[in-house]
Amino acid sequence: MTDSVILDVWCGLQCLDCNRALDDVRALRARYGDRLDIRLRHFPLEKHKHAFAAAQAAEEAVEQGQGWPYAEAVLARTAELGERGEPVLLDVARELGLDAEEFDTALIDGRHILIVDADQAEGKAIGVTGTPTYVIGGERLDGGKSQDGLRARIEEIADRLLAS
Repeated sequence: MTDSVILDVWCGLQCLDCNRALDDVRALRARYGDRLDIRLRHFPLEKHKHAFAAAQAAEEAVEQGQGWPYAEAVLARTAELGERGEPVLLDVARELGLDAEEFDTALIDGRHILIVDADQAEGKAIGVTGTPTYVIGGERLDGGKSQDGLRARIEEIADRLLAS
C-alpha cells in the first residue's frame, strides 16, 4: 500500500478559476489528510500582471511555514490583487502574522524567482497551458476550461494509487 500520493496543483494566484478550485482542494485535503500530498506549483499567466509577484510571495510564505494558508488567502482576494497589486500581498502576510518586511524584501531581491521559473518551465514541458491544472499519477487534468467532475476523477485516481 502506498503511504501517500502526490497531487500537483498548477496555479496562478491571480486566477479566478484557481480561486474556484479551492473548494475542491479543501475537500481533497479533508478526505485524504496526509495520504494526499497536495503541492502548489506556480504557473502565473501573463494576462495576470500580479501573478508572478504573488507566486514569489507564496514561496516566501512557504519559507515562513504558511505556504497553503497564504496561497488560499491571496486567492480569496484575486479581484483586489488585480486592482491594488503588491500591497495586497503584504497585507495578507501581515494578516497571517508573517514577517511582511521579509516579504517586501523577497519581492525586491527576487530570491524566489528561480523556483517560480522552474515550476513554470516544468509546467510548460508537461503540457500545462492554463490554470488550474492537476497532475496525479502521471495524469494531467485541465481545470482551466471546466472543473466539472475533476474532483471525482482525482479521488478515483488517488484511491487506486493508495490501494496499490
